[in-house]
Amino acid sequence: MIGENIMIKNSTHKIHLFKEQSTISCSEDNTILEATLAANINHTHACGGQGKCSTCRISVMNGIENCNPRNSAELRIADKLSFPDEIRLSCQTKITGDISIRRMVSDKFDMDVIAEQFSKDSKVAFGSQQKLTIVFTDIVNYTSFAEKFPPYDIVHVLNRYYQLMNSCIQNNNGFISDVAGDGILAIFGINNKKTNSVLDGIRAIKEMNESLINFNNYLEENFNTKFGIRAGIHFGDVIAGPFDTGEMKKMAVIGDNVNYASRIESANKEFNTKMLLSEEAFQEIKSLYPKYNAFETKLKGKTGKYNLYEII
Repeated sequence: MIGENIMIKNSTHKIHLFKEQSTISCSEDNTILEATLAANINHTHACGGQGKCSTCRISVMNGIENCNPRNSAELRIADKLSFPDEIRLSCQTKITGDISIRRMVSDKFDMDVIAEQFSKDSKVAFGSQQKLTIVFTDIVNYTSFAEKFPPYDIVHVLNRYYQLMNSCIQNNNGFISDVAGDGILAIFGINNKKTNSVLDGIRAIKEMNESLINFNNYLEENFNTKFGIRAGIHFGDVIAGPFDTGEMKKMAVIGDNVNYASRIESANKEFNTKMLLSEEAFQEIKSLYPKYNAFETKLKGKTGKYNLYEII
């Protein structure tokens, strides 16, 4: 059982604590948790340091190469909860050199969030940085439609549209991360390296346009209008994870590359196109689409000029 009065032997290495902005000593014979407790750091360890609860987890900000490989107890937790490499159990981790760490659980509110994060319904326990395909779409002619009809009709039509488009996106290994008005943010490639996520995104947009044919028949019959779809595709690093407001839970992505994809979608208006790809996205599928149109433009909120591509 880990106690508060642990004697640290052979204190040869240093642990920098990000939150406390202090440095403590740790020998190669002791775990990180033993070192923090010996330094009177209130380091949460609900299971008593047995490698069963993950509440003592830390993020190794620098010096991950100085941490010993995960032992069997830590591997069980890491595999179950999809730990990134830098997330370690302090109760199981010993070091061979200096490191810098940040404690992940520091108060009761953290404990409550972690408890919910690791509930049976949780599919992904931790956020991680991943290289994903980000797709933004919006509806052509939506504004004129929204100006003509009452709120009930607008909400009804959008809900019907979202359900149809969601099926197309899921059919191609993606999911809807967010919707705003007539806009959809869809993500492809999360925790899935078996397919080309950019190609999945392109196929999803194609299927969305095919589904729109029947949907437009419905719109023409009931509202005397038709929709079109504009899309922007980017491939880049984002932070993906489960976000929980208490009332709403969703898997979402954040980062500048999300905004970049949104700006690409908006550029369709400038070039009178329906789908544009960033340079990064285009490089992932260019061998499959030898015919294309290339554009150079500035994007709102970003500096410099960017190459965008319309595949034919």
